Amino acid sequence: MKNIIDEKPSSDIHGRLLFSSHFVHDSDIKDKKVLNIGCGYGWFEIDSVKKGVQSITGIELTENDLNTALKHVNYDNVNFRIGNAINLPFEDGMFDTVVSWEVLEHIPKFTENKMFSEVYRVLKQGGRFYLSTPYRNFFSNLFDPAYWLIGHRHYSKEKVCEFADQAGFSVKNLALRGGGWEIISINNLYIAKWIFRRKPFFEDYIHKKVNYEFVMKNNGIANIFLEMEK
Repeated sequence: MKNIIDEKPSSDIHGRLLFSSHFVHDSDIKDKKVLNIGCGYGWFEIDSVKKGVQSITGIELTENDLNTALKHVNYDNVNFRIGNAINLPFEDGMFDTVVSWEVLEHIPKFTENKMFSEVYRVLKQGGRFYLSTPYRNFFSNLFDPAYWLIGHRHYSKEKVCEFADQAGFSVKNLALRGGGWEIISINNLYIAKWIFRRKPFFEDYIHKKVNYEFVMKNNGIANIFLEMEK
């Protein structure tokens, strides 16, 4: 993940990241062996260490993508390595829990079933897989610049459940979260980061609005969150 404004991972998380942290049961982190597919800058690794994880491995496609996490996230029970979501470099049944936040839409088109199958393979029996991805909704599609510019994929509830079912998972929980403020936050990030090369505008104010939206509004339009069991 290209870090063009020299961001650092932090435990001070908001909005989608904060909801992702709460969506995962603490019992699926504490004393567990966890895999994070598409770890980015390492915020979930920091969060998992605070929750008492036994060990957590974060993967990204290239060494450059891991630079920020390797530089700033240094714990004995955290490691990072190069890996591919559709060809995971791990033995069968290695992990108790796998998470993957906003990654599914970035893998090659029509390889989603392969990713789900690979996660199923590396999970222990009874293990949990947590995932988030953009939700296919008229307004979330319309106001997502990446949807129009690079074909950023959004998925329906039925489609992600189909991927889970075909891989052999049992869906335990599905949540839709994020509304107008989440859409504003995403566009604010795009504009600030990619045009002005700076942190988002009015960041603290928008954080408060997005935090409230993710907690208080159950029927969101921006993101799908899925909890599955092997």
